[in-house]
Amino acid sequence: MIGLGTIVNCCTIAAGTALGVFLKGGLPRRFETTIMQALGLCTFFIGIGGAASGLLTFEDGALSTQHTMLLVLSLVLGAVVGEALDIETRLNDFGAWCQTRFSGGSEDGKFVQGFVTASLLFCVGAMAIVGALEDGLNGDPSILIAKAVLDGVSAVIFAASLGKGVYLSILPLFIYQGGITLLARFIRPWLTDALISQISCIGSVLIFAIGFNLMFDKKVKVGNLLPAVLFPILFFFLARFFPALGTL
Repeated sequence: MIGLGTIVNCCTIAAGTALGVFLKGGLPRRFETTIMQALGLCTFFIGIGGAASGLLTFEDGALSTQHTMLLVLSLVLGAVVGEALDIETRLNDFGAWCQTRFSGGSEDGKFVQGFVTASLLFCVGAMAIVGALEDGLNGDPSILIAKAVLDGVSAVIFAASLGKGVYLSILPLFIYQGGITLLARFIRPWLTDALISQISCIGSVLIFAIGFNLMFDKKVKVGNLLPAVLFPILFFFLARFFPALGTL
């Protein structure tokens, strides 16, 4: 059944959030702080691992880098577009609207943080893209089911610290991941393995930034960097007319 992976993914997040919200009531604040730092540390190194696998390569027995200029250009141009659209603020405003409507404005602003942080983490990354393509093209949900397990565990931890806002992350995940699955047959001919690797690498850098925010309580505007994942696609098509771009 095509789309099963995304359905399972959404269900595990819902179940994990329910368990986390249940645990939140009896969780002392010092536990919340340490748990968030632990989750940030895990996210931090997941991002490092994904980015390193896309940027580092072995050639003639020596370690070298690749696609570094593509990464720099994509992030800079993505930041310009993201700031112009102010994606982060729009995400926060949507989360605040939902908080007012569904939770009576409670949870001390953590509702919005839970929604934005969980949405970015669940949607950005190699498994979301590759898994959705596999589900749509071959009816194989195994990658997304593996992702569902990881997301479910993360949802427990997020919800235990940030509350019910994590529930809302199911909506962008369903639209984004499910959309890739439904469109897989149309977009797969243009998504080469190299292009998917480049998109995944940039996604991993954004995951690294999410972990940085969680660990150090900083505010890198990851939402405003989201357009960066689209620029490898743009450069891929432009390289047909300007071959020099293919060497980025």
